[in-house]
Amino acid sequence: MKFKVLSNKDWWIEETNFDVNKINLNETIFTVGNGYLGTRASLEEGHTASRPGTFINGIFDPHDADVNSLVNAPDWLPNLIWVNGERLCMQTCKIIEHRRILDMKHGLLYRLTRFENSRGLITRYESVRYASFADQHALELTFTLTAENYSGEITLINTIDGHVFNLDRMPAYKETPTFDPEVRWEKWTKSRHLKHVHTNAADDYLYLEMQTIDRPYCLNYAMAVNFNTKAVITLQADFEKVHHIAKIKIQNGQTIQGEKLVSIFTNRDVSDAKLADTCIAHLATRKTLTFDERLNAHKKIWEQKWTDSDCIILNDTTAQKTLRFNLYQLLICANEHDERVNIGARSLSGEGYKGHVFWDTEIFLLPFYIYTQPKTAHALLMYRYHTLKGALANAAATNFSGARYPWEATDSGTEETPKWTPDGKDRFWTGEEEIHVTADVIYGVLTYYTATQDLEFLLNYGTEILFYTARFWISRLEYNQLADRYELNCVIGPDEFHEHINNNAYTNRLAQWNLERAYEIFHWLEKEHHQHLSSLQEKLKLSATEVVAWQDFARKIYIPYDAKKHLIEEFEGYFKLQDLPITSQDENGMPQYPTGRNHFNCNDIMLIKQADVVMLLYILPAEFDDQTKKINYEFYEKRTLHKSSLSPSIYSIMAIEANDTQKVMQYFKHAANVDLVDNQGNAEWGIHIASAGGIWQTLVFGFGGMRVKNGKLTFKPWLPQEWQQIKFKIQWQSGELVVTVHHSQIEFLWTHPDMINLEIEALSKLVTLTNNQSKIIKK
Repeated sequence: MKFKVLSNKDWWIEETNFDVNKINLNETIFTVGNGYLGTRASLEEGHTASRPGTFINGIFDPHDADVNSLVNAPDWLPNLIWVNGERLCMQTCKIIEHRRILDMKHGLLYRLTRFENSRGLITRYESVRYASFADQHALELTFTLTAENYSGEITLINTIDGHVFNLDRMPAYKETPTFDPEVRWEKWTKSRHLKHVHTNAADDYLYLEMQTIDRPYCLNYAMAVNFNTKAVITLQADFEKVHHIAKIKIQNGQTIQGEKLVSIFTNRDVSDAKLADTCIAHLATRKTLTFDERLNAHKKIWEQKWTDSDCIILNDTTAQKTLRFNLYQLLICANEHDERVNIGARSLSGEGYKGHVFWDTEIFLLPFYIYTQPKTAHALLMYRYHTLKGALANAAATNFSGARYPWEATDSGTEETPKWTPDGKDRFWTGEEEIHVTADVIYGVLTYYTATQDLEFLLNYGTEILFYTARFWISRLEYNQLADRYELNCVIGPDEFHEHINNNAYTNRLAQWNLERAYEIFHWLEKEHHQHLSSLQEKLKLSATEVVAWQDFARKIYIPYDAKKHLIEEFEGYFKLQDLPITSQDENGMPQYPTGRNHFNCNDIMLIKQADVVMLLYILPAEFDDQTKKINYEFYEKRTLHKSSLSPSIYSIMAIEANDTQKVMQYFKHAANVDLVDNQGNAEWGIHIASAGGIWQTLVFGFGGMRVKNGKLTFKPWLPQEWQQIKFKIQWQSGELVVTVHHSQIEFLWTHPDMINLEIEALSKLVTLTNNQSKIIKK
């Protein structure tokens, strides 16, 4: 089976043996998805150490949990196998051979396992699963069983299991415990989010309907199982479960093949009245297609996605594969067809952060979609527009005006940050104090507009978000009469180790930037789109006095800065903290906490969690000269512990700009492998999707040297000696630019449907790119 459906090995991520200690990690790594949903790579036959998960984007529920959570949806994978009455699984059999391959080119998970039971009977099991990109409601598991040394009876029970839970809280321990993997999930309390509505066993399909308990979502599954040989079939409709039971006589050396087709719809997709009929009819249509027809349609979409987004690294096959792994994860977690959903911090691959949306989207993820999948970027930003009502409610709930976007968001846009860690030991203040996310949203809005020139989006949606957030900053800023300046007090910056601080440089500058852009765009609308502005002013009750205040406040916002040393102070008083040095690294070469320190007790020292000032230097590249970037990078680099997966990719990019070439690849490799080698130690909770977005940025903005400065594309690339070249493609203002970077030159190929030329800056030279003609710039 494998050589007929899989691409070449350059696109494979492989598991070559079964290790129960890595079962949850590999469930994350081998996730399949299509933006509508994601399914973790749990074994079809089950395992007590497993943590299965299928997550449908946008299905949240708060019932029985501390906060609103992305619901662990019914499990469609179970395929239990008995040979002559003895079950085949990793825990009952000797495993002669086990292998899984994630084919990233086509979004397929292939598996081969050879089981030997207690009687010495050997069964070869192969399967391929995927979530269709051609039809987002379609899931498929195709499998074969071969009796290698016996004849007998095989029983297969394919199930859809609606009796599922989310993990909620765990007990508090004095020290970090190590649990046996087969019981570790039993230590957690579980939150129930689904209730049974209906099950049905028809002549040729099974049907399950579940409903979220506190939210009005209905989840409908229909399943059909077929075999290429005679089977005695029994269909069972149970409470919260449906079962397809097949008994098949098999001869020595015979191979039987089965296919499990599953259709999933929710009442977010169609109305309640049509939901059941739509789901069942969809399954019936899928059954009329052959395996090849279904698979080829899926592959066709994948081919186009890779054409648009693949990045090439020559002469480093390891870096190429890890880069593609990160791109694969980005491609399977975003839904261009649904403007009401976004991307959670662990994508659709695990329960980490309960599926909540952070600033990660605008700062780490959105650039990938803006420059390779602009329709997807549009959908992600429309989510922020559709949740604007929640952002307005957030501000009002804390006695401020305008729109304050939540630190953690779900389907409503209201604040969803938990108050406590899962064990109840430590308090989270981010929901109250990490307010820079509001300006980060605007950064995403305007980055998208600059790259796409999508005027319809800016006029009808972006400007409304922009003006409401400006209103929030005006109400949140405090006037310091003695110093004649405006301040933001009691905040948390991107660093996150330091809470209840005043005047975080990143937060203050982004708030200032937000106000500056609001003032600038208001006056642009006044000149170019006066009628639209008038309607918007009426809707927002926006006065000329308020607009003037945007500029007046922005001019007086305090940014902590030591002009003599060219050092930006992370926050007011930071330079007075104890300068405790980093003295040890882990096995991955990353800094470790000093003895006695952890995430919650670093408030009095200068060590920081992740890029903060360095992040500011990165996202506003035109504002800082090379000397300022280098001085600040060197100061904060030696004080950064990188206890967030968001940090290494940014430091890799800024190491290039600061000419710290010894650290570039160290940070790049750490970020690229954060999940593949689990160097943060928590990938079992889901893919670190922001880091995946950061890796694309490292390739394009770091090694490729691409930046947008004052609305213009600029390029100043750098390649490690071991790389021969890199190549990537971006979408820019309705055109397409292919960039190939060598050690001695940069090659550009620009194409635009309207034959428009493009002016860029490359290696500090102004260059005009003629449509459809290659241009080489020598270094």
